Amino acid sequence: MGSRFSSGKNAIAECDRCGFRYKLKQLKELVIKTKNVNILVCPECWEPDQPQLQLGMYPVDDPQAVRNPRPDTSYFEDGNNGAGGSRMIQWGWNPVGGARSYDVGLTPNTLAPAGEVGTVTVVTT
Repeated sequence: MGSRFSSGKNAIAECDRCGFRYKLKQLKELVIKTKNVNILVCPECWEPDQPQLQLGMYPVDDPQAVRNPRPDTSYFEDGNNGAGGSRMIQWGWNPVGGARSYDVGLTPNTLAPAGEVGTVTVVTT
């Protein structure tokens, strides 16, 4: 038994997004979030399915926890007296050094900016 539809070789259709006329075979199906939404669009209006819209559709195994964690006992030690506390790092944004009142002794502000201005010579051959 033959097909129930004609071939549509010369059929003209309208893009469901912009309204311009194209051959029916030139129009593509639009897919949103892996679902066919039964919209036919021209090649200029067609866009692939956006992967960011599929967040949460598939399980993600991304463990963040640490197995057998231990507390940081050097957190409140002064890292600048050679003890090597975990607060030895100085951050370079505002406020520099102790961001909280109890941090001032632990992370003193010893950051000093340095800059230099020079010249560049470009030689073309």
